[in-house]
Amino acid sequence: MDAISRLVRLAHLEGTLDTRCLFTGRTAVSHPDLPAGEVPFHLVLEGECSLELVDRTVQLVAGDIVLLSRGQAHTVHSGAGTEPGILRQNGAAFTTAQAVGSGDLLDLFCGHYTFRPGAGDILFATLPEVVHVNLGAQASEHARALTALMRYEADNEGHGTAVILSSLCDVLLAMALRHSPQRHPTDRAPWTAIDDMRIQTAIDALVHDPGHEWTIAELAEIAAMSRATFIRHFTRGTGMSVGVFLTKVRMMIAADLLTNTDQSIGSIAATVGFSSESSFGRVFRLTTATTPARFRRETARRRQSRGERPDDKLPGG
Repeated sequence: MDAISRLVRLAHLEGTLDTRCLFTGRTAVSHPDLPAGEVPFHLVLEGECSLELVDRTVQLVAGDIVLLSRGQAHTVHSGAGTEPGILRQNGAAFTTAQAVGSGDLLDLFCGHYTFRPGAGDILFATLPEVVHVNLGAQASEHARALTALMRYEADNEGHGTAVILSSLCDVLLAMALRHSPQRHPTDRAPWTAIDDMRIQTAIDALVHDPGHEWTIAELAEIAAMSRATFIRHFTRGTGMSVGVFLTKVRMMIAADLLTNTDQSIGSIAATVGFSSESSFGRVFRLTTATTPARFRRETARRRQSRGERPDDKLPGG
């Protein structure tokens, strides 16, 4: 399994399609901050709109998906003029909001991803605040097939529609993460979109053997680069130093082991490359704002409150 797939699975993501909006008038729909463990996304099937954030406005056209990695509040604007749309809502698997007015049609999917604490928090913290990509331009054939299937399920609600749409949302996320270019001067492309196979090879090595005592020289050799060239390309591609990236990977894997295994904290520390439990605990606390023991207890309590058995695992575990 490649590194990106493994790390995304560690986050135990679950995609939900909340609303399909069909707007033909002037509209402005506000979305509040989401709670911890949730990040919103929007996918434009047809038409265009703008997404207003505190520090910027993102223009969206057909084929665009935007993911807000910090769950930040925003407003979606569409249409022009003075005539507002008239909203109505219906649907079982998700809500459909339709506006009747004059102007061009906007067909928009709005949803969110839910993830477990720990690995999911760390994964999204490594991504830009705004991930914006046009799938039509980046992966046109596959994107058209995906959005066509999503639209079909939305138009023909039946048994299993909710779970089908959830699975398609997961596919949508994977496509966005691996095709995302830079869209704003203050943003960087997410490290998941690195197209330098030499750096990808080094990242795969880190993820698949987190307990190894990696050195820059070893990784540079794997990437077939000099030390200086490797450091420069790695930092530019990931937005992080090698040490910071490796620490985040190790903490994601540790969070998963704390959640899904009975391994002792000392054993987990060794698995992810720490020589002592105390040094592991210090780094884990700095990364997640909690101790390994408290994280394990709180995660178990939340799972029990949801009715999960201790050995239950979400898909991808």
